Amino acid sequence: MAFNKEKNSYTVIFAAIMVIVVGSILAYVASALSDKIKENERFEKQQNILYAMGVNENKDEGSVNFVPTDKVEAEFSKYITEQLVISGDQITKNDEAYLIDLKKQITAIKKGETGELPLFIGEKDGEKYYIIPMYGKGLWDAIWGFIALDENMVVQGVYFDHKGETPGLGANIKQRYFMDDFTGESVLNNSQFKGITVAKGNNDPVNSRKDDNAVDALAGATITGNGVSAMIRESVNLYKDYLETIRVK
Repeated sequence: MAFNKEKNSYTVIFAAIMVIVVGSILAYVASALSDKIKENERFEKQQNILYAMGVNENKDEGSVNFVPTDKVEAEFSKYITEQLVISGDQITKNDEAYLIDLKKQITAIKKGETGELPLFIGEKDGEKYYIIPMYGKGLWDAIWGFIALDENMVVQGVYFDHKGETPGLGANIKQRYFMDDFTGESVLNNSQFKGITVAKGNNDPVNSRKDDNAVDALAGATITGNGVSAMIRESVNLYKDYLETIRVK
């Protein structure tokens, strides 16, 4: 039976068949690759946590090089000595705490529910690091990262990332020169957890001052910078009860 290709019905039927065929192919590919995708997501989280505590393969002042995926699980096990889950007054150990969806937990907490907050304790060169995951909102979409603190609540390193900030502007939160500015800053001010502000007009372009709870803003990225400030402040305050128990008084 021949089809009349001039009829609108032919076009509709053909389009419907193509949608079904292409959809089936995409569904099959997604299913076939799901394990690999999950594995890559797991490696990426491990790389980001390690980067925040200074375990990376940076070769020069401007590079951002993670521990390679073929080494990251071994390095993660080596440097991350404990993974904790903080849920209200309860603190438990969980070797897969890094897989917790922080966005969902923060949403639950904002609704008044009890969330599960992951926290990571690492050790490197005889020093202990407390690594807090962060999640917030930039100009266009989500921003997230990790901040590593010592027992004095001084930042030992950070890692930031984003979903859709403007290239060359807000997207620069993941550039080395911006992230390095946070090292040495304190999240405390007069014994209160204040976080760190990305400050426009901070007048400290080389970030030599480490007692002001502030770093210089990115040019042309005020809203993204404000998002980073809010993300750090809100994240640190989520964990402040625990941090009070370990900080040097």
